[in-house]
Amino acid sequence: MALIRKPQATLDDRLRRRIDRAPSPLLASTVPWASVMLLSLVPFAPLVVSAPIVPPFALMALLAWRMYRPGLLPVWAGAPLGAFDDLFSGQPLGSAIVLWSAAMILLEYVDTRTRWRGFAADWALGAALAVAAVLLGAGIANMTGGATPLLVLVPQIVLIVALQPVVIGLVALLDRLRFIPIRELAK
Repeated sequence: MALIRKPQATLDDRLRRRIDRAPSPLLASTVPWASVMLLSLVPFAPLVVSAPIVPPFALMALLAWRMYRPGLLPVWAGAPLGAFDDLFSGQPLGSAIVLWSAAMILLEYVDTRTRWRGFAADWALGAALAVAAVLLGAGIANMTGGATPLLVLVPQIVLIVALQPVVIGLVALLDRLRFIPIRELAK
């Protein structure tokens, strides 16, 4: 009994599957919000460490979305996404709301003042804003009764700077996912 081999799809067949398709508007609008919210759940990962070493991936993704697609997330997006992050991060309630909103406002200010930025500038800007948020967040936590010495945050700061391009690459991959043509157009 011989195996019947199916003929290979021709170029016309492959193109026909892409024609008359459009991206889902629901997917295109919810992927940035959902990705930042899912990364806010990283503190629930089964990782046991004695010092804060995990970078704020949700903030880094929010900044990467804002730099990668400037008009996609509004400036006020830092407040609701920061509130969601405050629920799961263990920081005092309101610290991420203030810090994320300030980072978004500062990023908007930089966008209006600069004509262009390259990858290195986006990397430096995103890492600087995330590092500032971590340092200010530790200061807020220390004012409310915490006792975190700033020297303990050095490994986290190094990881923020090192992983910022990885987060930017993840955002670029998710941006491609947003525009996958999955919805069939009306005929």
